[in-house]
Amino acid sequence: MTDAIFRTDPYLREAEATVIGHTAEGGILVDRSIFYPTGGGQPGDSGVLVWDGGRLPIATTTKAEAGRIALVPAEAQAMPPVGATVRQVLDWERRYRHMRVHTALHLLSVVIPLPVTGGQIGPERGRLDFDMPEPPADVPALEERLNALIERDLAVTEDWITDEELLADPSIVKTMSVMPPVGQGRLRLVRIGEGAGQVDLQPCGGTHVARTGEIGRVEIGRIEKKGRQNRRVTIALATG
Repeated sequence: MTDAIFRTDPYLREAEATVIGHTAEGGILVDRSIFYPTGGGQPGDSGVLVWDGGRLPIATTTKAEAGRIALVPAEAQAMPPVGATVRQVLDWERRYRHMRVHTALHLLSVVIPLPVTGGQIGPERGRLDFDMPEPPADVPALEERLNALIERDLAVTEDWITDEELLADPSIVKTMSVMPPVGQGRLRLVRIGEGAGQVDLQPCGGTHVARTGEIGRVEIGRIEKKGRQNRRVTIALATG
């Protein structure tokens, strides 16, 4: 398995790794990765791979077989050979915006306490789909509640539970469409706030900011009807 060091240190921008193989699709398998692989609505990271005698832009990152992570080149060029030591250089600005949007979406699920049926994260905006038969009556009030949570500068931390603990308390799963992966023995939880100040706790394998204050102000955009009782709520990082 690839060591997912983006999970233990999402702020790490560069790190060395060893090439352990190549995929049939042209991906580069590494033994440790600071690049997040596409999953859970969060896009795969991009950046650059550098090694002795070579440099290769990475367009995205994906999951491969047996728990490995593959870095996907942006263009057809010579790839580092198996056994080569490479330096991973993350497109930090893009990743950091993903982190800010992702944490903001967790808070959106707090101010709209309805089952989540889907979601997507981008560098400028993100969205959650809710099981919401009727649209919110006061969107500006929702936006203010969301930004008030952000401004509290709450700590974002992680915890781990066993598969059995998850099955015993399924209420912590907010997403109806995708059940968190079980079978690994334990599951990562992302917590926002601490102690009596905790506002959210849910399974998540993605990257997040360390404190909600890093998100900055967000704006709630369109609320679209998707199906009989689903509604899509889009948020965007405020500009300026």
